[in-house]
Amino acid sequence: MSARSGARAAGGAAPGPRLEGVLFDKDGTLFDFHGTWAGWAARMIDELSLGDARLGGALARAWGFDRARSRFCPDSVVVAGDLGEVAAAVAPLLPGYSQGRLRRRLDEAGARVEGVAVVPLGPCLGGLARRGLRLGLATNDSEAAARAQLGRHGVLAQFDFIAGFDSGHGAKPEAGMCRAFAAACALAPERVVMVGDSRHDMAAGRAAGMRTVAVLSGPAGRDELAPLADAVLPHIGHLPGWLDAAG
Repeated sequence: MSARSGARAAGGAAPGPRLEGVLFDKDGTLFDFHGTWAGWAARMIDELSLGDARLGGALARAWGFDRARSRFCPDSVVVAGDLGEVAAAVAPLLPGYSQGRLRRRLDEAGARVEGVAVVPLGPCLGGLARRGLRLGLATNDSEAAARAQLGRHGVLAQFDFIAGFDSGHGAKPEAGMCRAFAAACALAPERVVMVGDSRHDMAAGRAAGMRTVAVLSGPAGRDELAPLADAVLPHIGHLPGWLDAAG
């Protein structure tokens, strides 16, 4: 095992430039994925199927959602896809909806989701800001829904940059949102760490030239994330320790 691989397996940090920015994914990273979105999926399936059990089952399968366990499978389009992809996955089953109308309905319902924070977000984000780090958010949710969710948790003002799939920078795994954060905060990409819970997050960060830290608070496991991450942590509460090790 190489020194870098060993550091990654232990959640440590390989040497690198001093970090000046942290770019977070939202769902599965700041917010527990299943706790936040399982209820939304169950409600949307019930509403869209109008009580038709066969249609409800088909919708659940299209979204990779286990209704009995109230959990998403790791490769669910809801886990890593943007809202357009989530709508497209079920649009063929709902001929009464245009894809645009369906996406708007999903987004409106998503904007009302409270969100189950992985750790108390105010102290966590405030501690990072006091280190002089610029903070950003890059989510495949819509920007409006992200802002509403962060606002309900009282942490919207903690972020220097917020982008969703509809903010004009593309969606992950493309690198557009990552590059836009670095540009907006005048940071060199190698001085930013992308923190997320999916391979899409890691791929986007790496494509932008950033360091990458994976967290295990989403559906993906360590074995899936480690090949694309500089470190794998249980959740964002362990990020300060990793930053100390990274210098």
